[in-house]
Amino acid sequence: MTEKMFNAGKIINTHGVKGEVKVLRITDFEERFMPGNHLYLEQDGEQLLKLEIASHRIHKGYDLICFKGYDNINYVEHFKGCYLKITEEQLTELDANEFYYHEIIGCTVFTRAGEKIGVIREILSPGANDVWVVKKEKGKDVLVPYIEDVVKHVDIEAKKVVIQPMEGLLD
Repeated sequence: MTEKMFNAGKIINTHGVKGEVKVLRITDFEERFMPGNHLYLEQDGEQLLKLEIASHRIHKGYDLICFKGYDNINYVEHFKGCYLKITEEQLTELDANEFYYHEIIGCTVFTRAGEKIGVIREILSPGANDVWVVKKEKGKDVLVPYIEDVVKHVDIEAKKVVIQPMEGLLD
């Protein structure tokens, strides 16, 4: 498959003996895991296995998924550590000022004054808002909350983000 693929989750363990897998979600779209939908399992960084979701439930903050035809722990044990992906066609249309993680990661962050802070290397979703982890050229990472008061402009095409740092953010 040569189409561009995007991470939707990572299988972190099995759950029970009936083929359920415990998934760490890497998407804001719960409908990705609805029964009948398809995901692609990335094995060894290359091979893609198309899987149909048979069942989905949430347990202790994780998504538990069972795939059609994989109703035994022995069939899914080797899935641990693998990423679940979607195709570009499966991406959902976003509203204004909403972005996919893959669009934000890799963007360079500047202050309004034009000072380069670093490059966004990861996005955390700890609660009410996302936190963008910015890798500086030297020193500790900067954690930038994705809130209106801080993030002033995002230019996906130019891979550039402009922020107004709140007090203590860059210390």
